Amino acid sequence: MLYHLLYPLHSEFSALYVFRFITFRTIYATITALVLSFLLGPWVIERLSSLQIGQTIRKVGPESHFKKEGTPTMGGTLILIAIVLPTLLWADLRNGYVWVALLVTVGYGAIGFIDDYKKVKLKSSDGLSARHKMLGQLMIAGLAGYLLFTVTPFEPVLTVPFFKGFQPNIGLFYIPLILLVVVGSGNAVNLTDGLDGLAIGPMISASSAYLLFAYLAGNAKLSSYLQIGGVPGAGELSIMCGAMVGAGLGFLWFNTYPAQVFMGDVGSLSLGGALGIIAIIVKQELVLVIVGGIFVVEALSVIVQVMSFRLLGRRVFRMAPIHHHFELKGWPEPKIIVRFWIISIVLALVALSTLKLR
Repeated sequence: MLYHLLYPLHSEFSALYVFRFITFRTIYATITALVLSFLLGPWVIERLSSLQIGQTIRKVGPESHFKKEGTPTMGGTLILIAIVLPTLLWADLRNGYVWVALLVTVGYGAIGFIDDYKKVKLKSSDGLSARHKMLGQLMIAGLAGYLLFTVTPFEPVLTVPFFKGFQPNIGLFYIPLILLVVVGSGNAVNLTDGLDGLAIGPMISASSAYLLFAYLAGNAKLSSYLQIGGVPGAGELSIMCGAMVGAGLGFLWFNTYPAQVFMGDVGSLSLGGALGIIAIIVKQELVLVIVGGIFVVEALSVIVQVMSFRLLGRRVFRMAPIHHHFELKGWPEPKIIVRFWIISIVLALVALSTLKLR
């Protein structure tokens, strides 16, 4: 059976007793993802180059981006491999939460893959239509919500940061919340992916934070002590979060400025979707606004820009998403990237502090 990979070996071989510990398997899922990225990265980049799968730059974008035309894209395929394989290898695959999270990750990755492929084939920055892209995301998020309610012990109890005694059961209203968080997270990360390493840096910080959230939610004693509301079985998601951290670090090795490869929508959508569904499962979806503050600001900058132009006929920012605004103000690309990374780390630490501020 599928779950007879590494996890069950702890009961068959005494020397592998450590395999029963989530902490041990999380560490090695992270290492496995990192090693896979390092080993497969050069081959993936070479293949993308040989197949002429290069980035098409929007003509309305900053002029400094034109030199990036033709850089291999769809490198998010490497990220997907480096997340899925270590998760399958190290997690307890009898856990329904793991499969729901993988469903969203792979499903959103598939949508991104189709979008990227159409861009490459048509030699255009236009891929899937916005309507089809959104419909696909909603369907996958809806299916994930259905599975959470029907095949897992998921309870629709909302955990509100800073209020330990306020945990309302919102019943089926949790379905719209799942759609909002998963779809919103996927698109916010997608919008952030505009500079070399800009999106993957905050993703590493966010994945690290949710690694801890998942572990605490799945540990009855620790969740009770912190009064955060336990989620039995959610601890296995810390293994997937560890794989996301390892995959992110490995991809950053090739994506750091100046990038050898771009992740494309196949990477940004899958990462955003994974972050959103994990936040839902571990009952820290509202904290995602803090943890993913960079992604939230990037998405809001686009919304504000569009609404302002349509209603008032003028722009708030020189260009949206907001990282382009700073580019047009004359900030060097590496300065924008590193400063956004620093902010994302600070936000992750602030979000973790909510565990005690109740």
